[in-house]
Amino acid sequence: MGNAKANCLVCGAPLVYHAQAQPETCVYCGTTELAHAVCAEGHYVCDACHRKRGVARVRELCRTAEERDPIALMMRLMRESEIYPNGPEHHTLVGAALLAAYANAGGAFARGMTLDQALDELEQRSMQVPGGSCGFWGCCGAAVSAGQALSIITGSTPYASDEWAQCQRLTSLILGRLADLGGPRCCKRSSFSAGLVAVDYIAETCGVRMDKPERVTCPFFPRNAQCLHEHCPYYPQRKRDGADETNDYGMRETSHA
Repeated sequence: MGNAKANCLVCGAPLVYHAQAQPETCVYCGTTELAHAVCAEGHYVCDACHRKRGVARVRELCRTAEERDPIALMMRLMRESEIYPNGPEHHTLVGAALLAAYANAGGAFARGMTLDQALDELEQRSMQVPGGSCGFWGCCGAAVSAGQALSIITGSTPYASDEWAQCQRLTSLILGRLADLGGPRCCKRSSFSAGLVAVDYIAETCGVRMDKPERVTCPFFPRNAQCLHEHCPYYPQRKRDGADETNDYGMRETSHA
């Protein structure tokens, strides 16, 4: 599989999204399921095939990662050939990078869980979030992934009190930042935003201070045909002046729309 422009993994044609799910058959595994996206030439790749190699690579690298900065770790993971410009593998990547950086910064997991166990649990949870959830659920998978990571860190369950509230708050903060930026989707932009918000929030609520860059500069924009360019805070050529300062999360509070 290969894809330089976030299009079809089979032929490179642009993707076409349907408002209502339709039966589609994956060209790789032959599974027929209801889906919202096919390419203009009719090829369909299911989520399981799309993210299988990427999720395995994320798990492998995060187990031995030394970064205390989840954004730096995300950047390294995104450069791997198994990680496509956009796709549901990012729903695992965000949370896994946060868990690894948190552990490297001296953070402990609830109930004596090890990093390996935390990554396994994160993978199991994140695989339930489908591709396109940002547009079809109104809840970006990068935000959900960060919430899953914090849930694992704190040991939150549906019966928890403070931990339950903390996870909802983190996810809501991330979604608010993404809404301020507007669409269309970009898994890189969403991942960086989720990581930056989570670093500050986890420091505040858990007392564990991960590292984060002073500025995030995205090297992946040429691969995303829907890149916002100057409207994205991570675009390398974005003009910056006194009226264009970023907040503590590295993002502006206003939308481009």
